[in-house]
Amino acid sequence: HLSFPPAEAGPRTRRGMRSFARKQRSGGCGAAVPLALAASTAGALWTGSTFASPALGLRGSRGVVANARISSSGVAASESVAAGSNSSSAGYRIVFAASAAAAASAVAARGLRRRVVREARRSCHGGAHLSKEAKAELAKVCAAIAVSGKGITACDESAGTIGIRFEAVGIENTEEHRRLYRQMLFQTEGVGEYLSAAILDPETMYQKNDEGVLFPEALTARNIIPGVKPHLKVYELPGTDGDTVMQGLDSLAVRCREYKAAGAKFAKWRSPIAITVGGAPSRLAVESNMRDLARYALICQDEGLVPIVEPDVIMKGDHDLETAVAVNVQLQSSLYKEMLEHGVYMEGTILKTNMVNPGLSCPTAFSVEEIAEANVATLRRVMPVAIPGVNFLSGGQSLEDAAARLNAINKAKSNSPWNISFSWSAALQMPLFELCRETKGVLPLKEMGELYLKELKIAGAAALGKHSPKEGEGAHVPK
Repeated sequence: HLSFPPAEAGPRTRRGMRSFARKQRSGGCGAAVPLALAASTAGALWTGSTFASPALGLRGSRGVVANARISSSGVAASESVAAGSNSSSAGYRIVFAASAAAAASAVAARGLRRRVVREARRSCHGGAHLSKEAKAELAKVCAAIAVSGKGITACDESAGTIGIRFEAVGIENTEEHRRLYRQMLFQTEGVGEYLSAAILDPETMYQKNDEGVLFPEALTARNIIPGVKPHLKVYELPGTDGDTVMQGLDSLAVRCREYKAAGAKFAKWRSPIAITVGGAPSRLAVESNMRDLARYALICQDEGLVPIVEPDVIMKGDHDLETAVAVNVQLQSSLYKEMLEHGVYMEGTILKTNMVNPGLSCPTAFSVEEIAEANVATLRRVMPVAIPGVNFLSGGQSLEDAAARLNAINKAKSNSPWNISFSWSAALQMPLFELCRETKGVLPLKEMGELYLKELKIAGAAALGKHSPKEGEGAHVPK
């Protein structure tokens, strides 16, 4: 039988139902089958702009039901069925109910309902598209990175950036010099005691050590997880007084696939943010950057790479510590919201972020303990427990200040669940370059390696809260 909707149903619904009835009477729907139109205030099941049911030979407009369900009148459904309404208030449903379906068990009906949910999956699904094995691999890599007392060496400077550092101390910027220098960072004896991972520039991914072994393979052999920074470009948002976003999502999946094949286990994306007296960062900048980070994370996981997400509030400015906390909370809360809504598997990610510090030109003094408490408070307010590790970048801090602050943060974190460590570039590398000033264009690799190992020992102790900084190190002193 066919039961039309009440008079309050929309005109599109009534036209669709009458068309369906005419088709049934003329044999257009195939074999005569029982039909029931059930009204429910639970909400409509159909969405979209067209409907079609090959099984019934039915076509119409305004809506499709992906899978039938038990209607409010208790008729069991067993077939896809179309309806002529997308009203969310009346919620009318046509239910195809063949005689066999009328006797279907409640278990089968619940199974159909689960199929509806799967096909109309909402956000915050936590990586439901990933296989169990894929999730396990992502979590395994994160666990290998977030090891107590170990951190990440960030060696992902582009050829241009490291070239500036080389040329400032009299070293020619050649590919061979870059290869030899990175080899020292990766293979100095003893670095594996303090490093869990290394971030590589794409150029370094395809370079080999002196033994002819690709760097990702050589790092893996030393139990150091290799990762990569995809090529990114800074773009200034028009009309925002200097706010920027990073461009690099185009073809990211293809590049991630290539990096994965070359041996990378993770990737890293940095989004720099500035605090200014003019009100930066703008809401547009925050939302744009954090949405891009979330999409990057989703793409990485789909290609089998752990995404390290890096919102970076740069230290330039005269903002105080309270303002820094507020902006960092704003950024990170927006980031996690976007990641969750994109369906990122949070347990398979790592956070790399700036330490919460007052601006370099801030006229107010802050102790290292105050800075540590600000960092712990920021993490506790917004950081998901699901994310296993936080690796702070140095962001222009000296090794002494960065280590003192990391040490104080680990002492202040109490029972906070995250592994809190380092992912440093300049703090570790700038002192190494200073050794080149008197070498007449030759890299003093032995001396650089010895100093690098001493620096890593300091960083490793700070990651455990066991470093002993000198008086005043880590405090913000107005200049």
